[in-house]
Amino acid sequence: MSDSVVIIPTYNEIENIEKMVRKVFSLEKEFHLLIIDDNSPDGTAKRVKELQKEFPTQLHLEQREGKLGLGTAYIHGFKWSLQRNYDYIFEMDCDFSHNPDDLIRLYTACKENNAGLAIGSRYCKGGKVSNWPWDRVLMSYFASIYVRMILWIGIKDTTAGFKCYAKEALQSVNFDAITFRGYAFQICMKYAVKRHKFKIVEVPITFVDRLYGESKMSSGIFKEALFGVWKMRGLKL
Repeated sequence: MSDSVVIIPTYNEIENIEKMVRKVFSLEKEFHLLIIDDNSPDGTAKRVKELQKEFPTQLHLEQREGKLGLGTAYIHGFKWSLQRNYDYIFEMDCDFSHNPDDLIRLYTACKENNAGLAIGSRYCKGGKVSNWPWDRVLMSYFASIYVRMILWIGIKDTTAGFKCYAKEALQSVNFDAITFRGYAFQICMKYAVKRHKFKIVEVPITFVDRLYGESKMSSGIFKEALFGVWKMRGLKL
C-alpha cells in the first residue's frame, strides 16, 4: 500500500492518459493513481479500465455522469482518498504540463518540511514556463499578484494546479464551503490551508504547455477567479 495517491481529472484525454499512467508507475517511488473522468466521449475511461487489468492495485477510476468541473472532481477525489487513509494526496493535470518526475520532489518537500501543502510553482525562484503564449503567461502572473493583494496569502503561484497535500491539511478543510470549479478552486484551497495555519512550501517547476488535446480554459473560468477571490474572505473554510 502506497502512502501517496495522485488525483488526475480527465475529460477527453485519450492522447495522454496511457502515457501518463505508465510514466507515473515507472517512478522510483510508488504512487497510486485516481483518475476521475467526466464521461469523456473519446474513450478515456475505457482505456483506463483496460489499464486497470495491468495495474489492478495501483490504478483507480471514478466515473461521473457529465462535465461537472475541476473543483468538484478534486473534492470528490479528496474525499475518496481520505476515506482510504492516504498520507499524501496530489493534484496533477493529465496533459504533461506538469512533469510526473516532479511528484517525488513535491512529496519530499511536503514530508521533510512537515508542510500541509507543497506547490509546484512557476513563479518562485527557479520556476519557469515553457511553450505558453505570452498573453497567457502575463495573465497568469498578474493574476497571482492580484490574488496576493486581496487575500494576503503570501504564495507566488496562487493558481498552480500541481500540488501535494498532507492528509491532515485536507482533513481540516470544509469542502462544503467551496463551490468554485476552475482556477478559483485552486486559489481557494491554498487559502483554506493557509487559514488553518499549515505550513506551505513552493517547489520550482517548469510548466510546459500541452502538446495533445485541448485546453479547458474559458472566459467563465477566468471571471469566476476574478470575482471569486473577494468571496473567499467571507467563507467558513
